[in-house]
Amino acid sequence: MVSLDKTKTQERPEPPAPPVQNHTSRRGRLWRFTFMLLAAGAALAWYWLRPAAPATAAHAKAGVGERGNPTVPVVAARASRSTMSVFINGLGVVTPIYTVTLKSRVDGQLMDVHYSEGQIVQKGDLLVEIDPRPYEVQLAQAEGQLAKDQAALDNGKLDLARYQKLWSQNAIPQQQLATQQSLVTQSEATIQSDQAQIAAAKLSLTYCRITAPITGRVGLRLADPGNIVHAADNTGLVVITQLQPISVIFTIAEDQLPSVLQKMRAGRELNVEAWDRELKTKLAVGSLMTTDNEIDQSTGTLKLRAQFDNADHALFPGQFVNARLKVEQKSGVTVAPLAAIQRGAQSAYVYLVKPDRTVTVRTVTLGTPDGDRTEILSGLAPGDTVVTDGVDKLQEGSKVSESVGRPASPSGGRVR
Repeated sequence: MVSLDKTKTQERPEPPAPPVQNHTSRRGRLWRFTFMLLAAGAALAWYWLRPAAPATAAHAKAGVGERGNPTVPVVAARASRSTMSVFINGLGVVTPIYTVTLKSRVDGQLMDVHYSEGQIVQKGDLLVEIDPRPYEVQLAQAEGQLAKDQAALDNGKLDLARYQKLWSQNAIPQQQLATQQSLVTQSEATIQSDQAQIAAAKLSLTYCRITAPITGRVGLRLADPGNIVHAADNTGLVVITQLQPISVIFTIAEDQLPSVLQKMRAGRELNVEAWDRELKTKLAVGSLMTTDNEIDQSTGTLKLRAQFDNADHALFPGQFVNARLKVEQKSGVTVAPLAAIQRGAQSAYVYLVKPDRTVTVRTVTLGTPDGDRTEILSGLAPGDTVVTDGVDKLQEGSKVSESVGRPASPSGGRVR
């Protein structure tokens, strides 16, 4: 029995072992996934940042040099010999030489207006008429009083002649003769007063017809027919501004004044150009007339007046313009485009294109600027080619393929 039980016990299978979690295997898979991501990122970075392939014949035609150095496309221009003018620039206002506000010098009703608003009128043209009838009546009264007083004077003179004859015969006292002489003198003074009254009435009649004192353009009408106007009115009837000639009053800095005064004392006529606000369109050319007599201490500037014929009415009163005063003209100077000038810490320089199509840095000394070009005192000669566009990609010895740009054109002179 005992042995049978042992046999059964040996033949019974053992129960399976419980499953064990493999934490180490899961962590390994996570590290492998991270490594793969890093490898992929490194591969992409190498692809984008890999060095360029060696130059081929096609690449060489596209602008790559024999040694692998890129050919930089630039725009270049040549320095030339030219004439330059030196200008002093100042902000100015178009100001009429004469501006007249017409006012009535007598009281009365405004009868007629003989002009149109904005019309160009000539000196002496009739513009306004005021009712003359009250002053015609005054004239008639003054003339009647003069006739009356003249008759009294004539009678007094006859009496004086009789008294003089009687006094010579000792027929009247001398006092009577002296009294008659005084009466005649008083009558003569009365006649003078009457004549003055007549002249005043005639003058008032003249003032009833208001004429243009200057040739110019009339503005908007300030009084309409039918209104009563007075000599004491503050507002006028119309304003006339002279347009031909016209002036521009502009300012310059006080440190620019000595050169201007020196040339004026020498008798030189200084030309002045009037340009628009953006200095793109020349409006008119005139001449400097005079300077103000005092420098504005608050701004350190002086006012100058230039006169223009204004034949085409290009200048309008009150218009803001840029006045350019020509003070000097230079001939036979070397000029280069202003776009070619680069600024260094201590000096100016340009990129000069050599015959082998490489560039070199050339230090230059600048003179008078002239719009989009500038005078070169040293460093360049007429005919030298300089880079005007694309300098940000250049360095000493860079090889370039240049295209010729438009030469700089003078814009009228130096702006100080």
